[in-house]
Amino acid sequence: MFAIIETGGKQYRVAPNEKIIVEKLIGEAGSKIILDKVLLVNSDQGELSFGSPLVKGAQVEVEIIKTFKDDKVIIFKKRRRQNSRRKQGHRQQQTLLKILSIKA
Repeated sequence: MFAIIETGGKQYRVAPNEKIIVEKLIGEAGSKIILDKVLLVNSDQGELSFGSPLVKGAQVEVEIIKTFKDDKVIIFKKRRRQNSRRKQGHRQQQTLLKILSIKA
């Protein structure tokens, strides 16, 4: 059984007992939340349920394991022959999730 969910503007294929990294979600480590933006559900019998755009009544229960910052990305802009340079760093906030169950 698997599902395709949307969170943080991106889509993820998830299955029970999997761990995924997504954009930061609000919640404490160890808390359980329900994601209801489910785009597709594949049941154990092989039946596909497509949403238009979401599957009605489908939910994915997840547990927040931890929230952390990703590796630093360096943004460097330079205009040649102008003595103009700009260096900036960015670390994206992310959340590690464990998929507990998929309810179709």
